[in-house]
Amino acid sequence: MSKIRVRKETGFLYFDFFFRGQRCREQTRLEDTPPNRRKMEQVLKKIEAEIMLGQFDYLAYFPNSKTGQKLVQEEGLRLQSPAQASVARVQQMPLQESMDCPNFQVFAEQWLIENEVRWRKATLELQQSILKRHLMPAFADKSVNSITKAEVLSFRSTLAKVPGHNDKMLSAKTINEIVGSLKAILDEAADRYGFTSPTERIKRLKVQKKDIQPFSLEEVRLILEKVREDYNPYMTVRFFTGMRSGELHGLKWRFVDFERRQILIREAFSKGRTEYTKTDGSQREIRMSELVYLALKKQEAATRKLSEYVFCNTRGLPLDNKNFTDRVWYPLLRFLALEPRRPYQTRHTAATLWLAAGESPEWIATQLGHTSTEMLFRVYSRYVPNLTRQDGSAFDRLLAEGEQA
Repeated sequence: MSKIRVRKETGFLYFDFFFRGQRCREQTRLEDTPPNRRKMEQVLKKIEAEIMLGQFDYLAYFPNSKTGQKLVQEEGLRLQSPAQASVARVQQMPLQESMDCPNFQVFAEQWLIENEVRWRKATLELQQSILKRHLMPAFADKSVNSITKAEVLSFRSTLAKVPGHNDKMLSAKTINEIVGSLKAILDEAADRYGFTSPTERIKRLKVQKKDIQPFSLEEVRLILEKVREDYNPYMTVRFFTGMRSGELHGLKWRFVDFERRQILIREAFSKGRTEYTKTDGSQREIRMSELVYLALKKQEAATRKLSEYVFCNTRGLPLDNKNFTDRVWYPLLRFLALEPRRPYQTRHTAATLWLAAGESPEWIATQLGHTSTEMLFRVYSRYVPNLTRQDGSAFDRLLAEGEQA
């Protein structure tokens, strides 16, 4: 009697049936799941019907089968033409192994092409790097439906031993990104070719939470007092708007609305090019506090006629982030004996100062470009007081009180 069985050693399903008095077992790379069993049972019914009618072509279903090839030689079974066999395999046997599915390299390259239109350039470059450095060396020649969960887990374990930036081991976050790309590719392949993705029940590694290191208002005032004069407006805007480096460096004068006292975040500058913002939620209007308004007016006198960019070098080009950090940011922190930290902490500083002033979390989330307050409470929970304000005026009062003190 024909059956769908599971091989205990591998956990994969296989066909078990009789043909011309011989017991035939044909393996697959499908895991033992109800959907896979149902699909294979449908195929097995077709096989049984064709055997009964004398129309069963063994090699049309299992082209690489040694049993089938032996039967062809011994019984003189008619083999279909390559074109006919190809059609039969597509129509009758969607579950077979690698003969109907491309290898990982072919499918991954197609996946890149299909998604390129919806990605930012930086995202495309990241995915290309992940494929080249990690995924292709491990899976390039494997059929997409032959990759197992065990192989994915083994690959992830290997990543934990790979040196990353500054010879440090890859972080859990980076490993999750790499495995996430693998999952996206295999999930799409599974959807198209009708097999169960080996990554569907693999959980992400736990990422250790990092404490933020915002500057105090006193430290901010010290930095603004000691920073180079030509960078004072830049640092003022950076500390009191929460803008990301790319957003600040890509800010153009046409997105500065002095009349409404708004900074319109529409673009970002990264890796030598201007692009769309990090996410749709990053598209926003930031309210100018009085200090930010005055800083931008001062900057307008210096660069408005020189460049379309608000903050630029002497050639009118956007500021280079590495040049800023190496020649201005870290030397200044060392000079002031302040703990070294990334410039991104200026964004955290703006958020914590707004919270200290009593601004509404919804208003703060909007200013930072968050679509909800969830991240705000998760990242800044210990800085959240009893909040009542919602228009930014409390922040102005906090700064004014500090000036009078």
